[in-house]
Amino acid sequence: MGAANRECLGWAARDPSGILSPYKFTRRTVGSDDVSVSILYCGVCYADVIWSRNKLGHSNYPLVPGHEIVGIVTQTGSKVDRFKVGDHVGVGTYVDSCRECEYCDSELEVHCSKGAIMTFDSVDVDGTITKGGYSSYIVVHQRYCFRIPENYPPQLAAPLLCAGITTYTPMIRHNMNQPGKSLGVVGLGGLGHLAVKFGKAFGLKVTVFSTSISKKEEALNLLGADSFVISSDEKEMRALAKSFDFIINTASGDISFDLYLSLLKTAGLLVLVGFPSEVKFNPGSLNLGAKTVTGSITGGTKHTQEMLDFCASHKIYPEIELIPIEYCNEALERLINRDVKYRFVIDIASSLKL
Repeated sequence: MGAANRECLGWAARDPSGILSPYKFTRRTVGSDDVSVSILYCGVCYADVIWSRNKLGHSNYPLVPGHEIVGIVTQTGSKVDRFKVGDHVGVGTYVDSCRECEYCDSELEVHCSKGAIMTFDSVDVDGTITKGGYSSYIVVHQRYCFRIPENYPPQLAAPLLCAGITTYTPMIRHNMNQPGKSLGVVGLGGLGHLAVKFGKAFGLKVTVFSTSISKKEEALNLLGADSFVISSDEKEMRALAKSFDFIINTASGDISFDLYLSLLKTAGLLVLVGFPSEVKFNPGSLNLGAKTVTGSITGGTKHTQEMLDFCASHKIYPEIELIPIEYCNEALERLINRDVKYRFVIDIASSLKL
């Protein structure tokens, strides 16, 4: 039996309780364009909660979550030319796509017309269900792996593969990287804290909007935001009318879109990367002032590698709490309760043992 078929150990949910426990399975054989990656670290994303607990109603069990993966290449297929054994690589939210449609041709594979194959709970090319990074290794087509820049700490790279690229992609797509412009960041969690760091690296004037005064000191002093506003203070909010070029909403709680749209300058842009229960606003809030509301998810392979390189060159590092795999159930509960600053990362290599 080759290395590609060796037993894989993961932690899986067996039912909608979402409780994870050890689970052994076998990965698919390494194909000619595949790499096998021994996983070092895996970030914990809210998607792990949603899928492990069947919040969308289509989870397949046993389910191994995790799509912020960093590891070391241990085996390469015969046609692999991007990586070699020993390289540090990352794997994000998807592991394959059709590679033929207009979006794949434009390196926007996450928007593949036939549907990207997601890193976990998706039907893989061999008909099996994909299993994510809460596991000892993973087999991935080389196109969907990313080179981790030399000297970038691998445990800090993990959150960039989802939280990082989710905030970076719309900022690049919509030219939210113009020095001197003003950016509002709604929510200060895993995504929000990286939006602040990207904004500052782009030379923007960054204001954090939060419902929690307890986040003020870290927003200003740790993350480097220029201003902090309690979003429930209507007087303070209205005083900021027509003062922002861009707003990125990283929160999934419901907000007053009319209020936030009123904070935008003429032709201002509000980007939604969270998933509130509804998006509702008066048409006049959009039309008067020629404002734009747009949405975004993660990003294509080109932007993902670009983002990793940008973080390395600008010394942008996520704030993490490193945990052993045995703590993953508690971490998911804490994530639900917003009790993390600002991203859990599982130390797979040190704690996941066969």
